Amino acid sequence: MDFEKLLVWQRAKALTVSVYKEMAACPDLVFKSQITRSALSIPSNIAEGMERFTARDKCRFLRIAKASCGELRTQLMIGSEIAYVAEPLAAVWIIETRELSKMLNGLINRISD
Repeated sequence: MDFEKLLVWQRAKALTVSVYKEMAACPDLVFKSQITRSALSIPSNIAEGMERFTARDKCRFLRIAKASCGELRTQLMIGSEIAYVAEPLAAVWIIETRELSKMLNGLINRISD
């Protein structure tokens, strides 16, 4: 299965692009680096996992991508509270990380069956 065809990868990539664009002007370089790295980790680990040969390896990287969704969600909550990320945008992105997490869980379940 080509990872580029997976809706979860497409949406994760789009979220990452949005995060990078929005955070470009963030004056806190440490926060900017952390939030962009966690966002980038989601589609990257989906791609790496889907390129693996065994179901166990695929699921391992998909679980890492799912964990990165939680990491990004936490950073978005904090970023919103400290006014680094506009609250309405953070809310949209938080919803998207929850959706991606659910999609990854479904994909993990499907692969591991």
